[in-house]
Formats: sequence, C-alpha cells, structure tokens
Amino acid sequence: MALTDVNILFVEDDPIFRQVVADFLQGQGARVQQACNGSEGLTLFSDKIFDIVIADLGLPVLGGLPMLKQMQSINPAVPFVVISGNDVMSDVVEALRIGASDYLTKPIADLFVIEHAITQAMLTAAMPLNVAGQSHLHEMNELSYQELTDNLQLLEQNVQAAKSVQQQLFPASHVNYPNAVIDYSLFKNNDISAYFIDSTMVGERHLVMYMAHFHPEDNSAAFGCVLLRSFVNQKLKLFRNGLSTTLIEPGNMLGYLHKRMVRSGLHILTDIVYVCIDLQQRVGAVGQAGNGLRCYLRHDNHLMPLVLPSALQLGDVNWHQVGVQRRELQLGEKLCIGTYHQQHRQQLLDNRFTGLIYQSDIDAGGFMQLTCQA
Repeated sequence: MALTDVNILFVEDDPIFRQVVADFLQGQGARVQQACNGSEGLTLFSDKIFDIVIADLGLPVLGGLPMLKQMQSINPAVPFVVISGNDVMSDVVEALRIGASDYLTKPIADLFVIEHAITQAMLTAAMPLNVAGQSHLHEMNELSYQELTDNLQLLEQNVQAAKSVQQQLFPASHVNYPNAVIDYSLFKNNDISAYFIDSTMVGERHLVMYMAHFHPEDNSAAFGCVLLRSFVNQKLKLFRNGLSTTLIEPGNMLGYLHKRMVRSGLHILTDIVYVCIDLQQRVGAVGQAGNGLRCYLRHDNHLMPLVLPSALQLGDVNWHQVGVQRRELQLGEKLCIGTYHQQHRQQLLDNRFTGLIYQSDIDAGGFMQLTCQA
C-alpha cells in the first residue's frame, strides 16, 4: 500500500474528522498517532519519531502555527502539511513561510487528497520509504494544487483578500543580515502588486535575494507570491537538512521554479532575477528569466547593468535552462535589481527605500539593493 509503515502525527481538534482521517490513513498502511490540541501534539512529537505531521491550524490550547514552529526547532527534517479553513489565509501564508509542504482546505471531500499531499511532501523532503512507496511517490511527482486553485478563484473575486494575503509576505524596507543589508522600494498603482521581492540567509555563508514580476498583473499575482515563497522555502529546508544545494545555484533554482510554476496550473508567467551571494568571498552568482527586470552593480551614484543571457519567462512552455554570471563585488560596490523606469533608477540613486507603498504618480515596479558589510 502507498503509505505502508509511514509514521504520521495527526493533530486535529474535531474528534469525528480526526478519526475518519486516521482510519483512512491506516487503511492505506500508515501508522497514525492522534492528538486533539497543539500541546498534546507537541508532546507526542517530542517523545516519538514521525515521518510527517498533519495539523489543523485552528487548534485549541496551543495554536497550530506556534506548535509547528516549536516542532521545527526540535526536528526541522520532518515535513508537515497544514489544514485550514478558507477564512484564515494569513495563517496559511505564514505556514508556507515557515516551510509547510502543502496545505488543504476544509471541507475535504476526497480523503485521497490527503494521501497525495503526504506522498508529495515526503518526496520533496527526500524521506525514505519502502520500494512500493517510492514507486507510488514517483507516480505522484506533482504537487496537488486543487486547494491552491480553489483559493486562487476566491482571491480573483475578492481584492481585499488578495491584498491581505500579499501584505503578509513583504518584509520591512530595511533588513539586516550578518555582514549584509537589504533595502528596497516597490511602488504599486493598484491594491495588488505585480512585483515581489524576498531575501534569506542560507546557512552562515550565503545570502539569496530575488525580485519577480508576475503576469497577468491581477489578483493572481498575490498567489504567485505565495507560490514563489513556498517553493523557495522548500529548497531552504532541504539545504538546512543537507539534502540539496539548489537554493544557492541560480541556474538550477530557476529551473526548479519554472517546473513548479508550470505544474501549478495557474498560468502565471514570471520575470525574475535571482542572486546568490557568497558573503565570505563577496562573489555573486546571478540568473535571470524574462526581460522585465535588470541587475546592476552600483558604485556611488553610478549603475552598471550586468549583461545576462537572454531567457524566457518562468512558466513559458518553451523555457530552457539559463546561463549564470558570476561577479566579485569590489570594495564599495553594491548589487541591485530593478525595473527599467528612469524614475525608479533615480530613487535608487537617491537611496529612497520605502518598502511596498501605493503611489499613483510613479510607475509600478521598483528596486532592491544588497550592501555587503565588513
């Protein structure tokens, strides 16, 4: 059977739903431990070894998100799938941010959706299964996006919901890292920004940052942000567990993101510049898809565009692997990503970093800047 000998911790406060799901998973060959609240789930997780955790986000005593964060600190190698109601998208976004492999929305009419989410999460996390299980996992080599699609339809109909989801993802305009600083400004003319930026430390040595532009420029861009962040978090989790270095390889990372965006079925095309900096060597590796964004080296008040190989947007069926340019940052040089508009370039040179703002008299877009520190 597909889940033979997989140890599952299922944390759910609804006793009827919890038992129905547990019986189904056991019928598929899994061993299931049940917990009725976050505190009980955390205790079981601390005392026993599990292959995967499935958790409702709306738990009593200790909420689903605090429980999962503590579980991550105990054993970050264990993947988890979250279950949520349609009205708590901010919690879903946070769960994806901290590394959730997938999420499901209630009501769940087909319990095989849960099985599919488990097999895909374990495949992504490179968890060992028996031969029969491995065979089934390869058959399920695509994420189950029915829930993503359902929620995308909700977001397309509800601008405020899309706006709320997106605002959860944007960082502050100034982010300090060990030996580096990220500053940015993004301008939007509508409630939803078609542009997205993010950055994260990868281990003690590397920092990655990227800027993306989604097409179409509508509410689906909010979900494009969710997808992009969740895919990056998956590779970050694998890196931390010593299972993959893709995150610090821009060419391979863009290939991975392209495949995931295509498989999402959401028909989102994405311009992106993706950068990995080795902070010890001060060497940056830069990959680009699409032509809507540009990477610059900045020295004082001068911006020098990096010449990057031409590539189609992520999500284009004709997309192919991109080339990568490596560049050592000289003393005083900064690495920037931005749109082409002259007003954006001038604001960058004026060091006007405001984060994400609505400003109708400026073209949508913006810029981000990496400054290495001694």
